[in-house]
Amino acid sequence: MTEKFNALYAQSGGVTAVINASACGVIETARQHSDKIGKVYAARNGIIGALTEDLIDTSLESDADIHALRHTPAGAFGSCRHKLGSLEKNRSQYERLVEVFSAHNIRYFFYNGGGDSQDTAHKVSLISKELGYPITCIGIPKTVDNDLPFTDNSPGFGSVAKYVAVSIREAGMDVASMALTSTKVFVMEVMGRHAGWIAAAGGLAAEKEGDAPHIILFPEIPLNTEHFLKRVQDCVKKYESCSIVVSEGVKNAEGNFISEQGLVDAFGHKQLGGAAPVIAKLIKDNLGYKYHWALADYLQRAARHIASKTDVEQAYAVGKAAVEMALAGKNAVMPIIVREKAETYRWSIGEAPLEKIANVEVKMPREYITEDGFGITSACREYLSPLIQGEDYPPYAHGLPVYVKLKNKAVEKKLSKTFEIT
Repeated sequence: MTEKFNALYAQSGGVTAVINASACGVIETARQHSDKIGKVYAARNGIIGALTEDLIDTSLESDADIHALRHTPAGAFGSCRHKLGSLEKNRSQYERLVEVFSAHNIRYFFYNGGGDSQDTAHKVSLISKELGYPITCIGIPKTVDNDLPFTDNSPGFGSVAKYVAVSIREAGMDVASMALTSTKVFVMEVMGRHAGWIAAAGGLAAEKEGDAPHIILFPEIPLNTEHFLKRVQDCVKKYESCSIVVSEGVKNAEGNFISEQGLVDAFGHKQLGGAAPVIAKLIKDNLGYKYHWALADYLQRAARHIASKTDVEQAYAVGKAAVEMALAGKNAVMPIIVREKAETYRWSIGEAPLEKIANVEVKMPREYITEDGFGITSACREYLSPLIQGEDYPPYAHGLPVYVKLKNKAVEKKLSKTFEIT
């Protein structure tokens, strides 16, 4: 009888409306292969849980509750922003992972996250070669920023794109109806530090002349204040109102974030403090228009109630594929979304090596942005539109969506030595 080994799944980085759908795909597929995989453990709070031996036994969750993850937002097992150092300089971290993996008979590791997280996944995959412990490591893509290489799009993005497009359409209609005697300018800030994919998605709402958003500000296009203010003024004169989508990562002509606070997050990225109020004040000071601004912030990535069906299906599919790839003997790879060449949108699952994915950001192609820098082209619309298609509503009760909260019972620790996270 072939010995069965356990698997460890973990979530990392900013969560999304559909990252739990990937978790569902991993766990349900592993349960279907119970002859090859024993238990699926989840690391509480990402790689930190793996290092501290803080593991969750998902076998104690019912099939129904695991299936409910498919329509539940956020990270069911907790996430973190912690990046492993190099194996050469931080060998103790990797030796600790081997101790935890060995103690719990773990031979499969699935790490669900974005670019920084795939860097961690790649480093863990090196354990077999460098430390002699047989571990199969598969990265699972996730990021609302849509900036991972190789994959056509990133699971998590389609639902944020749908939320942003819906929100600016609805808010734009609101502003237009009040413009004669009240607010004339509305500024909605969305995520996107270096890549403007989310901001671009707002452009899907503008299907005809005069539709919101009238202006999109991308990280890829330095802000020309004079041109921008003239465009705002022209929009107000022509349409009576102006609705704007601004990416948090918009930079000035010198290449500095217009909203930089001088702080950094746990991954070392500059902490941004709000581009929308900066843009709104710029308009008020120079044009005098009454304005409102809003930050989509966590709302955009948590909005499971309006998730893209395409996104949900893709998120589940990459989780499922990760397990199948591991069982097929593959290692140090990540399942990707492949857009098929067809008249109608079709996609399939491919794979890419982790070593070429880690720490690579894919920005908006210039041909996806209009020549004036304030909108999206037809090519961009053709790329984005399929990703927001379809609705996949969660169940509702008493007028509210019903989301699952797992028991998340801890696995008994087997190591006497604790590990401090630095």
